[in-house]
Amino acid sequence: MEIANLPIPPSQRAKLLAAGYTTFSSLSSISPSQLSRGAQTAWDMLSEEQMQKHITTGCEDLDAILGGGIHCKEVTEVGGVPGIGKTQFGIQLAINVQIPVAYGGHGGKAVYIDTEGSFMVERAYQIAEGCVSDILDSFTDHNRDFSACQDKLQPNSFLANIFYFRVCSYTEQIAVINYLENFLTEQKDVKIIIIDSVTFHFRQDFDDLALRTRVLGGMSLKLMKLAKTHNLAVVLLNQVTTKFTEGSFQLTLALGDSWSHSCTNRVILYWNGNDRYAYIDKSPSLPSASAPFSVTGKGIRNATSHCKRVRMM
Repeated sequence: MEIANLPIPPSQRAKLLAAGYTTFSSLSSISPSQLSRGAQTAWDMLSEEQMQKHITTGCEDLDAILGGGIHCKEVTEVGGVPGIGKTQFGIQLAINVQIPVAYGGHGGKAVYIDTEGSFMVERAYQIAEGCVSDILDSFTDHNRDFSACQDKLQPNSFLANIFYFRVCSYTEQIAVINYLENFLTEQKDVKIIIIDSVTFHFRQDFDDLALRTRVLGGMSLKLMKLAKTHNLAVVLLNQVTTKFTEGSFQLTLALGDSWSHSCTNRVILYWNGNDRYAYIDKSPSLPSASAPFSVTGKGIRNATSHCKRVRMM
């Protein structure tokens, strides 16, 4: 029997999978003392968390409510209505994770799993140009030696470090996620996995809701394990749907309440008039808060006044 099918709480399943135990038989020969050897103290966990660098979103106000940006070793869900900027957000993170360590970044690479065909390489190039421009503007006054990072600070280099997977069905999506374990062993510099969107094929192709829940549960556990094992961030972009509550229809993120437990943090992007906002809807360590942001030619940036609803390509 697989660990993913054991009747135990999801948090305990995630811990066992993260420790490398995938089947019940793999546990049968392990003593309780051996299982406890990987234990950490709460102090160790806090120290590790405080040492972690975050992936900037490109918007200072949004980074502030996120505690510095997107967290590694966690699964963050970002949802919102069409046109609000979810794909822009995903591409921005795939670029920002590559900011060299010398300039406060991770110097990592990105995996981008595209289920809808919404990824546009031309837009990624624009955002990479914007990122390079901001780095140069921010650090030229600090007498930094740019020669060491000159090759990395090129838009083409940023694009070369995004591993793109186009999936056209939920079976392909599951297959890619299963493949990532071996892929990440070879590509050790990957620091973020983005799925845009995680729900698309599961909303289109499933009639058996019970089966869908089980398949999604297994997928979320694998993503949690990848985040923990490889010290990277997983960002799941999600669509919205309507839910009938207390006599009226309300917008909510797709896949229902059970799916909401599959992520560590949940951020909802929404319109307030002509202004874009991000709201922390769920987090074990962050208070609920909102922050404005803009989608500009350079990508995700601080909110600007007098914005109009402009659809970016």
